[in-house]
Amino acid sequence: MRGFTHTVKDPLWGNIPMTDSLKRILDTDEVVKLSRIRQNGPAYLIYPGAVHTRLSHSVGVYYLGREMMMSAAIKADELPLTKQGLMSFLAACILHDIGHFPYAHSLKELSVKEHEEIAMELITSSPELRKAVAALGADPEMTGLIIDTDKETDDSETLFYRSVLSGTLDPDKLDYLSRDAFFAGIPYGKQDTSYIISSLSFANGRLVLDEDAISLVEQVLFSKYMMYRNLYWHKGVRGATSMIKKAVVSALKDGVIELTDLYLKDDQGFANLCISHLDYEPFTLVNDVERGKLEERKAWKTYDEDGILERKAKNIFSRFAVENEIHSYLSPLYPELKNWQVVIDIPEPISFESDILIQYHDKSIRRPDENEMLFSKTGRLYSSGLRKVALYLPEYVAPSDAERAFKEASIG
Repeated sequence: MRGFTHTVKDPLWGNIPMTDSLKRILDTDEVVKLSRIRQNGPAYLIYPGAVHTRLSHSVGVYYLGREMMMSAAIKADELPLTKQGLMSFLAACILHDIGHFPYAHSLKELSVKEHEEIAMELITSSPELRKAVAALGADPEMTGLIIDTDKETDDSETLFYRSVLSGTLDPDKLDYLSRDAFFAGIPYGKQDTSYIISSLSFANGRLVLDEDAISLVEQVLFSKYMMYRNLYWHKGVRGATSMIKKAVVSALKDGVIELTDLYLKDDQGFANLCISHLDYEPFTLVNDVERGKLEERKAWKTYDEDGILERKAKNIFSRFAVENEIHSYLSPLYPELKNWQVVIDIPEPISFESDILIQYHDKSIRRPDENEMLFSKTGRLYSSGLRKVALYLPEYVAPSDAERAFKEASIG
């Protein structure tokens, strides 16, 4: 690849080469906005170093995606890929998060649109962004289709790039696990990315992993589990996330804001939205998070698909009924407790299984069986043990009272 005359210095991957056209994409408003969205949302309240942005992550995904394509090209006799397709893939690596909401995944559950769908709409409709993508030699429609996997396509090259950008060993995951661990100052997410990339090759229309590197897949899956356990689903991070979600869902339910008010906001834009409605009490929760005044996890249980509380509180709006039920139980004991201060958190499902294809020494290509990847075999157990339904309340509420209220809501 010629013309890589610009260098972006990254604390994780070092010097990252860029062409004039790639740099032009970085300078578009939609990408610059990512520099104003923290990658891990309120996690910095628990891990003060975790203030890195979605822009640095996006540059890292581009770097790893480029390295993967170069490694595959060196190993393969011939890659059935076009220059336009390759440029579309590199553009997709940079642009995959431009539709993301602020505060990490705090607002994701509220949207009728996934951030990938918003990204595709931006790439194909924004004149500045569309022009910058086209100047790279990429196709804006193909770039969007690589990102938005829910859009149907029968183009084999687009499907190949999708499998690279969204898979077990995708550049997105390899960057965020290593980057988030690096900035949070915890050791669990760091991956041997250079060895992973050197162990990839092209076969049967996909990237496949050499048999000798199977253990790397297990390491990535286990690292993902450890990062969820220690960072993404840390009780303090979950508390901050659920407080923001409760405030926003309350505002949507009461007609204070519209869903479209949340689209294309950076962290400050979201804060300004809340500030513009200072007279709306539930937004106090957002202000409390900004000040680091988090509610405490007072009661919790392992998630049970068939549990009474889980069924009652499954929908983020139906969750209000359960929270009001708990408030009714606690308010005689704590008259100062507001109903919007009662917050139930139910994390989304998460998978620790693998879809990677392995190329064995006998040249056969298949998914490894469960005996070859023990972590994938036990991944469902790890996932179920990690997922907790939790009740967050102000610090003055006694845990014993909270537990009784939580139990009442869980049995009737």
